[in-house]
Amino acid sequence: MASTLSTKLHIPHTKEPNCSIVGVLEQISPSSDSKGRKLALILHGTMGHKDYLYQKRLASKLPLDSFRFDFRGNHESGGTWREGALEEDLVDLLVVVDYLKVTYGYVIDLVVGHSRGSLVGLRWVCTTEEGRNISGLVNVSGRYRMSVGNLQKALDTIDGKIWKASFDEYGYYEWNVRVAKKQVTVKLFPEDFDELVYNWDTSLVWDQFPQTLHVLTVHGLADMTVPPYDALIYTRALSNRTPGTHVLNFMEDTDHIFTGRKDKVVETILVWWATKERGDLKTGVWVEPEHNSPKPKL
Repeated sequence: MASTLSTKLHIPHTKEPNCSIVGVLEQISPSSDSKGRKLALILHGTMGHKDYLYQKRLASKLPLDSFRFDFRGNHESGGTWREGALEEDLVDLLVVVDYLKVTYGYVIDLVVGHSRGSLVGLRWVCTTEEGRNISGLVNVSGRYRMSVGNLQKALDTIDGKIWKASFDEYGYYEWNVRVAKKQVTVKLFPEDFDELVYNWDTSLVWDQFPQTLHVLTVHGLADMTVPPYDALIYTRALSNRTPGTHVLNFMEDTDHIFTGRKDKVVETILVWWATKERGDLKTGVWVEPEHNSPKPKL
């Protein structure tokens, strides 16, 4: 059996001067020609990184090559991070796809996104030729409702309502978080909310999403950052496509970052993908069984 190979890439950013996108390419058969081979892209969420949560574990178990990377301003990638700059994340994704296509000859076939990464992946699928031609997308903890109220509630779960006083006094809020075991401070501005609400329309999934693409939505029922109801909206929007399917997987007692359940996320994705590859997927809801019950098959 051929050995796998992990290669860290520094992709020159063609739209952002003096910036490179850093990621890890996982190759199952590195000695084989990659031209025309299928590839999975793994996209992290807000203030995450390429090895955050389940991303690295998933990459090591997928039955196809994969690339996971840090969006600009995150962890090892250059540039400046901004809360409201999802359009910049989309540009980063376009740069990555173009590089992998030109340099290695890869064909993107699967996108797995968490939270903010899921929003970017969904937009890419709906608006690009490469995106429309992939066969699978995994939407993990993806937000649908982009109202100011919902975004502010999400911020409340992080630091209570401290950010409101900081907005009033300083015009911004300093958000202190740990990224890859390092303390990081970023600034949030009131206009970030406006950019997300008015410049990022999630409703395009209703009429621009590819008819042939298979989707898995995974969401924790204890998610206090993105309400599980958003997963139901995606289910409604994406369940009436042919031959594309949509499977909803709710995880009980599970939060936004799947604390203690990361291996379960990986297992769910792998089972769904294997079922897709066999041609046995059907639109529906996959509810976790009781611990003493047999595991349901998709």
